[in-house]
Amino acid sequence: MSTGKSNAALAARRAAAVPVGVGSATSIYADRAQGAELWDVEGRRIVDFAAGIAVVNVGHRHPRIIAAVEAQLGRFSHTGFQVAPYESYIELAERLNALAPIDGPAKSIFFTTGAEATENAVKIARAATGRSGVIAFTGGFHGRTLLASAMTGKVNPYKTQFGTMPGDVFHAPFPARGISVADSLRTLDLMFAADVDPSRVAAIIIEPIQGEGGFRVVPEELLKGLRERCTKHGILLIADEVQTGFARTGKLFGIQHSSVKPDLISVAKALGGGFPLSGVVGRAEIMDAVRPGGLGGTYGGSPLACAAGLAVLDVIESEKLCERAEHIGRIISERVAGWSERSDLIPVGKAHGRGAMVGFDVLKARGTDEVEAGGASKVCAAAVEAGVIVLSCGVLGETVRLLPPLTISDAVLNEGLDLLEKALKA
Repeated sequence: MSTGKSNAALAARRAAAVPVGVGSATSIYADRAQGAELWDVEGRRIVDFAAGIAVVNVGHRHPRIIAAVEAQLGRFSHTGFQVAPYESYIELAERLNALAPIDGPAKSIFFTTGAEATENAVKIARAATGRSGVIAFTGGFHGRTLLASAMTGKVNPYKTQFGTMPGDVFHAPFPARGISVADSLRTLDLMFAADVDPSRVAAIIIEPIQGEGGFRVVPEELLKGLRERCTKHGILLIADEVQTGFARTGKLFGIQHSSVKPDLISVAKALGGGFPLSGVVGRAEIMDAVRPGGLGGTYGGSPLACAAGLAVLDVIESEKLCERAEHIGRIISERVAGWSERSDLIPVGKAHGRGAMVGFDVLKARGTDEVEAGGASKVCAAAVEAGVIVLSCGVLGETVRLLPPLTISDAVLNEGLDLLEKALKA
């Protein structure tokens, strides 16, 4: 049902009131959402393959999330954990400590955004090691605050206008586009010889699957090589699970597809089920390196968000969403494989990613691996016109990424894929 408002009128109001620095992937304005469906202010129904950028893995307005938040809201909405702490924060920390792939006892702390999680992971690593250096990877994305932007391995639009980035941040090449794992590790070793002594490096941070970088899976060989070097040199390994976490890849944490265990894990997005919540989970002795007052934030670990987070973990377990993610991924990958062979669609490559974190590249021509720079944005624009939201990513803007809620039905999933196929014909 239409609200009587229009997308165009809201766009005009936005242009007058909101700076252009915050972009939006679509020109529709949301009115309501449920499960894997969204309705705009004009009453148009749209299948959601974005999930708020992998936030509502349990679907929009899951009844257990809404019930948990409403129950908490009936008691109190905010006290500040640093003023009058509360049980839900402690319980959520206990749950994550038991679930996280960390060697030995673990502890958790909560914040609000993914960038806060990655930055605080670095703060903790620096405090624990007494070092300042950080190594990240080309194509990686770790947030838009200043240190997070410095760690992000893409210049435009994350660094271009913002002057000098924080120092002691270095980038190793990610194994993609002709770069092998051996190349990446060899370059890292050369960096230790030419750019930064390993005794100055506090942490290496890496996404188990690059998100903004194009849904590129990190080979286990690279993770093992990083773990070996971190252990040898006393460097801490940070897994940035902001986008890969909480059943999205078919495991609770993306790094669980490997045998490697990190020292620290940054989490956000899907943990809060639509409520702002992020955190860092890590080995207890590392987490305790920061003195009281050195970590925190006014809204960090909001009681409403913690209530939602506990419900999210319950839903993932009770509805077997890790298994569901694998099922969704198989359906998507099979459809994309078929599209890659068709001459009546724009040329695309085969699916890559894990679980229900799936992307495919737009190609310059069929039968080649050469990608079309910026090609994904055209597909995304055609898709939303067709009635399904998908997002772009990739260093060159070449990858279409699909992130449907893990609670999506097969019927709605296939409907969305049919709509996306229609967009590929356009």
